Order: sequence, then structure tokens, then C-alpha cells
Amino acid sequence: MSTHLAYNPKPKMVELLPDGSYQRYPDTTFTPALNGVLGAIVDNQDILWFLDTIWGEEARGRVIGWDINKNELHRIYYVSRPVVHDAYILNDMAVDRKNNAMYITDTAGSTTSALLVLDLTTGSIRRVLEGSFATVPEDIDLVIDETVITMQGKPARVGVNPITIDVNNQWVYFAPMSSKTLYRVKTEDLNNSNLTSSELESRVERYANKPKSDGITIDAENNVYVSDLENKAIGVITNDRQYKILHQDDQKLSWVEGFANAGGNDILATSNKLHLSPAFTNASPTPNNFYILKIKSLAPATPGR
Repeated sequence: MSTHLAYNPKPKMVELLPDGSYQRYPDTTFTPALNGVLGAIVDNQDILWFLDTIWGEEARGRVIGWDINKNELHRIYYVSRPVVHDAYILNDMAVDRKNNAMYITDTAGSTTSALLVLDLTTGSIRRVLEGSFATVPEDIDLVIDETVITMQGKPARVGVNPITIDVNNQWVYFAPMSSKTLYRVKTEDLNNSNLTSSELESRVERYANKPKSDGITIDAENNVYVSDLENKAIGVITNDRQYKILHQDDQKLSWVEGFANAGGNDILATSNKLHLSPAFTNASPTPNNFYILKIKSLAPATPGR
């Protein structure tokens, strides 16, 4: 799992051990060192992918693939200008081995949020849907514990963030965090470089209503699981496109960030109380009790999401 850069942790990636302890993972040195890792997922070929955002003059992020069976580096893809701007965050991703592609959410600025389409064969990257209605935040407040959440002194407006892909690798589901709508688009359209920006945007579908959310995942019957930030809950958009809360807990479900399908009917989720971190409150001390939780899915939770 990744450790959130908002807390400035020393290990950027860790492996959780059976006794509850953890160790840095991978146990290797990257050059430059890992800076800020958010999205992390193991695909159906046992490659652990994680996104490293590097700021500064270089603005040179990385998509790193690590072979968990061979315990060795699989591949690194570099993400730099003009694919990303000065303001960018490689936030989350969906891996599509059928089309050998990866779809990455670049949260970026309030008007520049976009998806990145990475060709895993060639390493080429395209920036799509920048500034689209489906990627930029809505002008709505995020309210937790009756408090409007702020960033840099202003009400938080966070663009495209949660993303997942169905088990048939046909549809990619995504949304801004500051949004009441979940969108989807076909993988064949995302991978069609001949489509103009407006043509691709016209093929984005408003799929369902959702809460303000950070992470999502999907099961084998296209039920989409959603972090519900304001309600401190995990919910689901069932395949009839209706939303309902599955679990609610003021402590253990305080800002659910990410999901990972664990096979069978098990889904793992991380809860990190991000709204209490220095990135949002500039407060000290910050929380030190975080959670990894396991919930039961409505249908098989196919790994790789």
C-alpha cells in the first residue's frame, strides 16, 4: 500500500506483514527517490503499479511497475511536460491488460484536471478530457463534521480522482472528487487517438449519482463501490444505477481513500482521515490511527481493480 504524501511519511510504499507490522516496499533504491505515491494496484499479471508524483523544475512523474513474484523492477514510464502541467498529481489508475493500457487520473488544477492514457507497449502517453465536465470539480462544498473542508485557505474543489475499470475491460468509470456524478467511457474510445477532444467528450456517459468520494472499485456484476466522505461511509452504486450506503462508522470509515479487490467476495479499503491532515487543516498534531478494512462485496471482487 502507499502512504499518503499529505502526512509526509518516510516510507512511500509499505508491505503489510501477517503480524500487523510493516516494512518498506520495494526494498530497493529508486533514483531519484520516491517523492509522493498515491495510486497503487496489483494487476492480473502480478505487476504492482504505483504512481510517483515529482514536483519542481522537472515536473517528472513516474509510473513504476514492480514484479511481485520475481521481486524485481518490471518497467518505469516517465510522465513529464507537455503531458502534465506545473500543477499535477498522479492520483489513481485503472489497468487494462486487454488493451495493454493504463488510465490515470491527473487531479491537477480546478480547470486542468484530465485523464492520461498510457500505452503499456510503447510508453506513449496522451492527455485527454482536460477541463471536461467529467474531470473538473463542481462548485460544491465538502462538509465533514459540519465543517467545510478547505485547501490552502479556500473551500476544497478537487477534480478527477476515483477511477476503476469493469472486469471485461469495456468501461472505465471515473469522477471528480468534488462531484455528485459518476461518469463512464468505453476503453475503445479512450484508446482511439483519432477522436478529437470534443468527439471523445461526447462519448462520456453520465452513469449515476454518487456522493463526494475519493476512491471507487467494481465487482464482477458491475456494482461500483464508493467512498462516501461526508457520511463517513462506504456505499455502492448497484448495477441498476442506484446508490445506497453499505457501512458507516465515524472512526473506522473517516475518509476512505482507496480500494483493492482481494478475490472471492472481499474488498479492502484504506481509511486515513485525510481531512485532518496538514494538507487540509495545517493543524498539529495530526492523526496517527488509520485503518485497513475488509468488506464483503455483492458479487465476486475480481482482483486487478
